[in-house]
Amino acid sequence: MWQRYQLTTEVLFFCCYWIVTNLIIKQLTMSISNTTACTNDSTSHFDIIHVCLYSFIFIVGLTLNVIALVFFFCQIKSRSPTVVYMTNLTMADFLLILTLPVRICYHLGLKGIPPVLCDCLGLILKANMYGSILFLACICFDRCIAVSFPMSSRIQRARQKSRLVCLAVWILSFGPSLPIYILKRENVSLNVTKNCFDNPPVYATQPAVVFSTLLLGFGLPLAIMLICSWILVHTVQKSPVAQTNLVDSRKIRRMIATSLLIFLISFSPYHATLVVLSLHRDAITSRTCNGMQPMLAAYRYSLVVACLNTVLNPIAYYFTTDTFRKNVVIGTVQKMFPLYNLSSGQR
Repeated sequence: MWQRYQLTTEVLFFCCYWIVTNLIIKQLTMSISNTTACTNDSTSHFDIIHVCLYSFIFIVGLTLNVIALVFFFCQIKSRSPTVVYMTNLTMADFLLILTLPVRICYHLGLKGIPPVLCDCLGLILKANMYGSILFLACICFDRCIAVSFPMSSRIQRARQKSRLVCLAVWILSFGPSLPIYILKRENVSLNVTKNCFDNPPVYATQPAVVFSTLLLGFGLPLAIMLICSWILVHTVQKSPVAQTNLVDSRKIRRMIATSLLIFLISFSPYHATLVVLSLHRDAITSRTCNGMQPMLAAYRYSLVVACLNTVLNPIAYYFTTDTFRKNVVIGTVQKMFPLYNLSSGQR
């Protein structure tokens, strides 16, 4: 039964991903021939596509992550390193999701949103997005060393420092963003503030910022996940336990492949469009650019794709565990959808 809910959510995600990806490609294609200004000077910001996508992420993501938080804080007594990382990942996704209602109101055409609120919510969203990326890398690395060195007391002692690692991740996520936010507030202008979430990413496309973002915020975590995933698959295949069919090695490989796929499809479009915009940064800063409005639209859609990651993280990392499904998910879903109980009983 649980597989049905998991499959349904994954299908919805990939439908949203397909729609947004096609919108990104369309906008990038339009940018080749269009000549428009970099800023949106229209009086209305109504955008039904953004409203629908952000509403889907908010409703589904909030539900799944609240269930996960209740599970981690109320159902699990063990505070293992993996649980610590997963709890912090859920908190990062939860904070990101809480920024979406204002974006939904903005794209519904709401006027008068304070510029300070726009910048603050943008800071929280970006910081928690990179917090999620780093926590995903931490989970993958922790699994790798736990499986590769199960009897090493030194490794086990190092794993117990997971709380310090999480603290470092939070500092690394928010720390570099705060100076940019303060500098942006000092140099803000009326022409920029009126567009709120439609402003060009002037500071995020600076060469030094793009380089550090790609290296520390995307490239390094991706490299860690790829290397650790390869080591994990290799270790499991060579394990005597796998030869006795006590461990489903195919399920483990499928889980690892799914985690990597989710990471790539969620965060690659955003960083790719960030690089494209950085190459045209002069046009962005002048705001009299050639074809930059479609590129900026592609950038905004890629941010939606990154936010979709908050929907899949609970399914990929929490809900697939037997402990979670036995204690929380199955009972809750059966109460919400009694028809599934009836069909299951008839079998």
